[in-house]
Amino acid sequence: MTTTAAPVYRDATTPLADRVEDLLARMTLRDKAGLLFHDMVVPGPDGHLAGPENFLGRPATVDAVQNLRMTHFNLVGPINDVRAHVRWHNRLQEAALETPLGIPVTLSTDPRHSFSSNAGTAALAGAFSQWPETLGLAALRDEDLVEQYADVVRREYLATGLRVALHPQIDLATEPRWSRSGMTFGEDSYLTGKLVGAYLRGLQGEEFGPASVSAVVKHFPGGGPQKDGEDPHFPYGKEQIYPDGKFDYHLQPFIAALQAGARQMMPYYGMPVGTPFEEVAFGFNRDIITGLLREQLGFDGIVCTDWGLLTDAVIFGQPVPARAWGLEHLDPHARTLRALHAGADQFGGESVPHLVADLVERGDLEESRLDTSVRRLLAEKFALGLFDHPFLDEDEALEVVGHPDHIRLGQATQRAAITRLTAAPANSAAALHHAPADRRIYTEGLSAQAAARLGRPVDSPEHADAAVLRLQAPYEPRPGGFEAMFHAGSLEFPAPERERILSVCATVPTVVVLYLDRAAVIPEIAAGAAALLVDFGADDDAVVDILTGAATAQGLLPFDLPSSMTAVEASAPDAPFDTHNPAFRFGDGITA
Repeated sequence: MTTTAAPVYRDATTPLADRVEDLLARMTLRDKAGLLFHDMVVPGPDGHLAGPENFLGRPATVDAVQNLRMTHFNLVGPINDVRAHVRWHNRLQEAALETPLGIPVTLSTDPRHSFSSNAGTAALAGAFSQWPETLGLAALRDEDLVEQYADVVRREYLATGLRVALHPQIDLATEPRWSRSGMTFGEDSYLTGKLVGAYLRGLQGEEFGPASVSAVVKHFPGGGPQKDGEDPHFPYGKEQIYPDGKFDYHLQPFIAALQAGARQMMPYYGMPVGTPFEEVAFGFNRDIITGLLREQLGFDGIVCTDWGLLTDAVIFGQPVPARAWGLEHLDPHARTLRALHAGADQFGGESVPHLVADLVERGDLEESRLDTSVRRLLAEKFALGLFDHPFLDEDEALEVVGHPDHIRLGQATQRAAITRLTAAPANSAAALHHAPADRRIYTEGLSAQAAARLGRPVDSPEHADAAVLRLQAPYEPRPGGFEAMFHAGSLEFPAPERERILSVCATVPTVVVLYLDRAAVIPEIAAGAAALLVDFGADDDAVVDILTGAATAQGLLPFDLPSSMTAVEASAPDAPFDTHNPAFRFGDGITA
């Protein structure tokens, strides 16, 4: 009886480079094209694979894996039921193993350990430990803590099969209006560069391998300097401008990330205006990807585009055009060719591998160009150990995800990152750690249980001894199911709401706690409140612990808080700390 030896690429003892070349030689054009696409995916009910009727409007999962030959997917939505998730993950890998070459799936994720409610850029923590947003880590300026945080993320991702992190986001929040500031480390280039190294050590480890999570650092070469603070997810935000000539300032954190061993990079949607570079979106920009990133900075890792550059889409019920800024006139085939020519390896948010296959079949693209990107993508899968251990263990996942030690550390970090900008006098009723236990308390934005920890709740400021207002940083609501998730526009509260807040402050000594997912213009509120605190993601009990003195706020502002919208509009979006006479400055915070 004869037996057939397993293919070389299946042999874990074979050198990685040999495994890559053996598998590459066996791949069809269809296999290679599928590998170059990295789309979103959602589980079906009860741990089953989703069919064609999924809310993302994506192909049925089995069809994407077995017919389109796709093996990279971005999991959307929180993981609440770990058992169901493990069953889904293992079924996904089983579907991949049923393809002729059995290439396992690489599962990626946006951040999912915090409080962000923008489903287009993050997921809620669900069963995972919950921490402040990245801004909160920046507020603490502690490299060891950032590494510890990223190590917890790594452990919980590994247990759930999430092998690629679509983060950290190391753009600089120099345009205070930008809606994506909340997931940055603030506006200081040096601090961001220092913390990204710790972040990558925690995710990837000192030696990259099967116990690592591969980090996609974004958004090269720095997505912060948006014209008028608008985001290039949308046509009105496509221009990235540098009136103060600070392109290199925004580049510095990415150089630090490369020095720390970053393996994947994601260019942003924006197109540079008024620079030496071609005025096309970064994902199509050969000057940026090949000229700057690969040739000048020496990066030979994976470049994955941001989501949705090639074709129009409907996202959460809203039509969204392809973000082919500067190349809107090209058809999807021509856009695909431009991105590959620019140096991209993979297309995010698309399930259209036929575009790549068509280019090769009609002679517009050499198959050898695909091989360059396929080698990088296969090498990452092999290095992560996916071919050798594609399945999850349910008991292990249940033990690791939401481990009590992880939860305690996340909760402690939520508390520490809260930043006290002004403090009530010790004899004020708003000094809640000194006030009597029978105080009457009026609250907004706190749960009833949390409010009861502060005193006897009353239903109006007029009947209260003190008040606590927990507020969200102001923004101008946008239409549409997707666009509305991005908090943009003015940083001031609308006049009626500002006057209402000030009225409460004038009626009773009031503590204002403001959640900052970007900067805010609040000088009148700062002056009217008995005390002002800001947080970057904290639950109600964390806030109450700070107010009662059970825990100590240790945060320092990771960016300036402007004094007026006039100052914001007059500032250069690429320049840090550029608004005139800010109400509060980077580094402000009362920690004693």
